[in-house]
Amino acid sequence: MDYSKKVMDHFAHPRNVGELPDANAVGQVGNQKCGDIMKMMMKIENDVIVDVKFQTFGCGAAVATSSMATELVKGKTIQEALKLTNKAVMEALDGLPPVKVHCSVLAEEAIRAALIDYYKRQGIDPEPIVGCSGDCVACHHDHGHGEEEE
Repeated sequence: MDYSKKVMDHFAHPRNVGELPDANAVGQVGNQKCGDIMKMMMKIENDVIVDVKFQTFGCGAAVATSSMATELVKGKTIQEALKLTNKAVMEALDGLPPVKVHCSVLAEEAIRAALIDYYKRQGIDPEPIVGCSGDCVACHHDHGHGEEEE
């Protein structure tokens, strides 16, 4: 499988990996089909993601996409983070093999899950802001996972 230099770099030297003890936004998502689990932890102050860490149990592409996604949202506002798509994560990594595209979708979902948690902790309904209740399965109807496994 051909991985770009950027994917290999983020896999070998992931950024922002570990625990974030003072996180006020935590999201965890998983994909049963491939067994990847992604946890995003953020510290948000005045609507800005001042710090972000991740823990990923999964393949190299899952680690690389988590790492790149944290780099892309660190220091950004919540609104900017919500605009981050899996395509943007893939482009920043100079592409992913088709069978690994779901990893970038997971990274996008992990960020959204953390932001949903952030609003829920404040007693704010996340749906009007994030556009999702947090139940991604019901929301996305499997979001195209597994299409590449034919």
